Amino acid sequence: MRLYSGTSQQFIEDNVQNQIVGKLNEAFFKYFRYYPHDAEKRSWRNSLKAMTLVVQSANLVDHGVILEYQLPLSSKRLDCMICGRDEGRKDNAVIVELKQWEKCESADGDMVVTWLGGGHKEVLHPSIQVGQYHQYLQDAHTAFYEGASPIVLNSCSYLHNYGYENQDPLLDDKFSDPLKSFPIFTEDDVDELSEFLITKMEMGEGVDVLRRVEESKYRPSKQLMKHVANIIRDNSEYILLDEQLVVYDKVLTLARKGFHDKQKQMIIVKGGPGTGKSVIAINLMADLLLKGYNAHYATGSRAFTGTLRQVIGRRGAVQFKYFNSYTDAHENDVDVLIADEAHRIRQYSFSRFTPKSKRSEQLQIDELIKASKVVVFFIDDKQIVRPMEIGSVEFLNDSAKRNNCKVSEYELSIQFRCSGSEAFVDWVNNTLGIERTPTVIWEKSEDFDFRILETPDQLESAIREKVSEGYTGRVCAGFCWKWSDPFEDGTLREDVIIDQYRRPWNAKPEAARLAKGIPKSNYWANDPNGINQIGCIYTSQGFEFDYVGVIFGKDLVYDWDSQRWQGLQSESHDTVVKRADKFTDLVKNTYRVLLTRGLKGCYVFFMDKDTERFIKSRIES
Repeated sequence: MRLYSGTSQQFIEDNVQNQIVGKLNEAFFKYFRYYPHDAEKRSWRNSLKAMTLVVQSANLVDHGVILEYQLPLSSKRLDCMICGRDEGRKDNAVIVELKQWEKCESADGDMVVTWLGGGHKEVLHPSIQVGQYHQYLQDAHTAFYEGASPIVLNSCSYLHNYGYENQDPLLDDKFSDPLKSFPIFTEDDVDELSEFLITKMEMGEGVDVLRRVEESKYRPSKQLMKHVANIIRDNSEYILLDEQLVVYDKVLTLARKGFHDKQKQMIIVKGGPGTGKSVIAINLMADLLLKGYNAHYATGSRAFTGTLRQVIGRRGAVQFKYFNSYTDAHENDVDVLIADEAHRIRQYSFSRFTPKSKRSEQLQIDELIKASKVVVFFIDDKQIVRPMEIGSVEFLNDSAKRNNCKVSEYELSIQFRCSGSEAFVDWVNNTLGIERTPTVIWEKSEDFDFRILETPDQLESAIREKVSEGYTGRVCAGFCWKWSDPFEDGTLREDVIIDQYRRPWNAKPEAARLAKGIPKSNYWANDPNGINQIGCIYTSQGFEFDYVGVIFGKDLVYDWDSQRWQGLQSESHDTVVKRADKFTDLVKNTYRVLLTRGLKGCYVFFMDKDTERFIKSRIES
């Protein structure tokens, strides 16, 4: 999808006649079914006038121009691409990322801080941002890697309102490599940018090149698939056993058949905490890519997908998606779609922030099925922790019938978490009243360290001691305290308060600028500094630690008089869950997830002493 394409001469004329914003505005409405914000239109008007002057200065009169070009299976759009042929008549395209920045400040990592959307925000350095777009197209767009003479891609940024200052953050030494590959041009560099474009597209003849770009297809290159697979293989620490291998072999067999069999295939893999669902999924992802299949790994968790992308690296992140990434996918775009944590599937892919005119009535599950030849769902019905999460085995089977999918169903039982103890998971299910199991009493085990601590300080100290010995560990809690925005200096407010114990939650997902040493929400589970914050269900689910500490709040208590669990909505600060009809069931599932994150041990502090007394009554003396 693009909002504008045409000759460079037409591009100049549309700008001179003040038609360009109107054309983009109408194309935007035609595609998205709502009009863009005024701020975006102002950005188009200012940046494209500046770009027009450069095109005129370079005398690019026989070239192709694409504006607002959407990257395949992504919501990201390139600002501008100019197409033409070089001196040797080789097809070339240049991405130009346009920015209205006037100044910026330093930040950690690959970020800088600039004024954006009415406030100071951390954003990617322009060379790194445009470099990501460049790599995405080279890896996933057939025009740029396929055939005897693929289009040569070049990329740069044009900051048309920006003038460098002494010791400018954009020129920091840490950005020297990206700047060499993807240069920045400022308001003083019109001649340099013009020369850059001329050397890449001196001969013009850009309309034919533009047509190649628009007619080519999305499909990841073999180099990308091999790159991602090798990274996964290098990080893989697990060997598949028994029923895991059965599922693994089934998926590979159906992937091979998928090229010849028109009927879609669905595989449903059921399993509780610690049964190795994600281990199978990751191994499948690596081996499918190595065999040349276009495999995607999708989840409904920002934290889990974000962490996977961080481990894989920017280049490979394109193969790791969210469940709502497939609204615009074509039929069978993906050979094998691995949907991990399928219990987190929602009814629709839009959110409450999506304009009504853009809200598709297509079910999210139907989007996933449509996009893939083979879809594999890894699911645990008892991990649904929000009312809008509707994934279940029954739901998947009903969806398969509606979409004429052939279904294969498997169940995992081997326990890899809790020191391989199925008994602990069974005991948690039984004790919380989620499921009747044979394990009514927890018999203390030397293999799995379960303890009840008297204070939150003791709980945290015990976890920190294990971390100091080289183990992984985190402290999590029920959502029983407000979750505040950070202070202006980026430090976190201490929201979790229990007597003298005061700790912050992990950072909010939308927190834009954090103080040094505070991990972003997506990386709390993996970053060593995550031990300094309390994790909630939304940053803990999907992860595992050697030792987990759980602060069991008052949103779920045991009532001795009625001999049953009682959910207390008044004690919850989860604004979505507390309004749900099945509040008690959702909170039970939440604590089930938190209590089963540990590989070697679980330590718990109970806010409610009656609840603690009940739990102790279910433990061997």
